[in-house]
Parts: sequence; C-alpha cells; structure tokens
Amino acid sequence: ELQQKVEETELLKMELQMLETERVRLSLVEEKLMDVLQLLQQLRDLNISKRALGKILLSTLESCRDPQPGKAQLFEVLDTLQQELTACELLHRQPLEQAQSPRSLSNPLVISC
Repeated sequence: ELQQKVEETELLKMELQMLETERVRLSLVEEKLMDVLQLLQQLRDLNISKRALGKILLSTLESCRDPQPGKAQLFEVLDTLQQELTACELLHRQPLEQAQSPRSLSNPLVISC
C-alpha cells in the first residue's frame, strides 16, 4: 500500500510538471498574441488597407507552411506574423516615397506595406 502511494505521488508530480509546462507555453502564446494584436491595432489606426493586411497575413502563412522541427506551429505563426507586422514601414512613419520604394526580398510573397 505504501508503494502504491509512492507511485501515485510520483504520477501526480509528473502530471503537475506537465501542467506547469503547458501553462508556461500558453503564457508565451498569450504574450505573443497580445503583441500581434497591438501591432494590428496600430496599423488600423494608421488606416492600412485590408488588402495590405491580407498580403501580410498570406505572406506569414506561406513562410510557415513547413513547420520548423521542435517549434510549436502556432507560436511560429504568431512569431512570424509579429515580425512581418513590426517590419511594416507604416509603423515607422516613413515618408510615402520611402514606404513605396522597392526592397529586395528573399521571399517573393513578403511585401512591405
């Protein structure tokens, strides 16, 4: 009976550790999602077109088509979307001429807004 209690205790410790790991993962996803939502809000306030936002989203999804090994796909998509939105030139309030100048891109689907 004592051995059974020890085994149950070990099992509960493992479950608790798994729950804590999942809690931390969800916390990181929540933080990344909040960052992305803040960037989207800033772009909306700058009156970015729906078309430009759609291109950013499609570019993000295209670059995350093949998931990286060992990286959660949801987090990867959020991280890439945050990078795409952060790179949006409207957020840096550059003059219109600079915002429209072409830049060399490694991925033809990556756009600048």
